[in-house]
Amino acid sequence: QVQLVESGGGLVQAGGSLRLSCAASGRTSSSYAMGWFRQAPGKEREFVAAIRWSYSSTVYVDSVKGRFTISRDNSKNTVYLQMNSLKPEDTAVYYCAALPFLSAKLSGDNVDYWGHGTQVTVSS
Repeated sequence: QVQLVESGGGLVQAGGSLRLSCAASGRTSSSYAMGWFRQAPGKEREFVAAIRWSYSSTVYVDSVKGRFTISRDNSKNTVYLQMNSLKPEDTAVYYCAALPFLSAKLSGDNVDYWGHGTQVTVSS
């Protein structure tokens, strides 16, 4: 079992920044990668970004490339999502996920474990 706890969500104006954190505990060694998904009201959950626990391989959905940066601190078993130049369309609940592999085409079906989510609201 892997437990994931997100933090760092909130309300920000368009153009602003937020940093999300995801603290992992339990059998974290069983996870190959960690990622972030988001779900906006009335929409399906979508992949945002992912990173391997080892090395520095990362993948992003096209809509956040150049604005979001995923990183990890292995000593703290924590993954971060730095979100800059936020847009109203980034408004969603953001979920941390433990993943068995790394791919730019990840879907919710690929996720081993989910966090409970943190709300990000971007006002125009």
